[in-house]
Amino acid sequence: MSRIGNNPIAIPEGTTVEVRDNIITVKGKLGELTQEFSSVDIKVEDGQVWITRPSDSGQDKAKHGLYRALVYNMVKGVSKGWTKELELVGVGYRASNQGQKLDLALGFSHNIIIDLAPEIKVETTSEKGKNPTIKLTSHDKQLIGQVAAKIRSFRKPEPYKGKGIKFVGEQLRRKAGKSA
Repeated sequence: MSRIGNNPIAIPEGTTVEVRDNIITVKGKLGELTQEFSSVDIKVEDGQVWITRPSDSGQDKAKHGLYRALVYNMVKGVSKGWTKELELVGVGYRASNQGQKLDLALGFSHNIIIDLAPEIKVETTSEKGKNPTIKLTSHDKQLIGQVAAKIRSFRKPEPYKGKGIKFVGEQLRRKAGKSA
C-alpha cells in the first residue's frame, strides 16, 4: 500500500484546487499550475485533497504515490514557492544577471548567457572572500529543478579540487590526488 499516497494534502489559505476532466488546477498567490492525471481519483473535501486508486495493481500503486507528490509540490509551490541555490567554486568563476538573462563566466573562451523562463526569478550575489552564488526562485518545482540542473551541467564539480557549480549544501565525493 502506498503510504505517501494515503496522506491527505492540506490546502492553505488563499489557495484553490479544482479538478475537472482528468486535469487538476492549483491557484495561489504565487501563480497557477495544472497537471493531467490518470489511474487515480482526486477529490477536494473540507480543505484537503484526497487521492485514491481504483485497484491494488503495481502500476496503480506507483501512480497513487506519484500524483500525491506532484499535487503536494503544486500546492506548496503556489503558496510558499521553491528555491534552489547554486555556488560557483573556482578561481575566476563569476555570475551576474540582467533581468532574466544569466551571465556565467566559467573559464571557457566565452561567457555563457542563459535566457530564463519568466516564471523563474534569479538573484546573483558575489561578496569578496566568498564564492559567487545563484539563487533561483519559482512556484514550479519541476521547472526550477530542470533549470538548476542545466546550469550545473555547464561545469560539474570535479572530485579533486571541488571546482565547478554545485548546489549549496551538496556534499562532494573527494578523491586523493596522485601519490608521489
